[in-house]
Amino acid sequence: MSKFQFFCMPNTDRKKFTYLKMDSDSFMVEKKQLLKIGFEVEDDVIFADNADEAIDKFNSNYVYALQEYADSSVGGGLGTFIIESYKDIIRRFKS
Repeated sequence: MSKFQFFCMPNTDRKKFTYLKMDSDSFMVEKKQLLKIGFEVEDDVIFADNADEAIDKFNSNYVYALQEYADSSVGGGLGTFIIESYKDIIRRFKS
């Protein structure tokens, strides 16, 4: 099973996306290039046997359901709040 990381252009409703296979030798170089041209990391890592399965999982937005479940508890919600606050602060400093 491989790990895939997906990237989306902001404000495109997940329609403009690409992905990278995380065990690729060029993963970090390619990730930096995508972030430099405006893509943002979307969701968590997706585990799949192949790229087609990873895309299907990404399109099903199954990570959203998992996030909602985690946020339903106090600890999970607090964790999400801290992570999202950190991301927002970093975005503001980059602007």
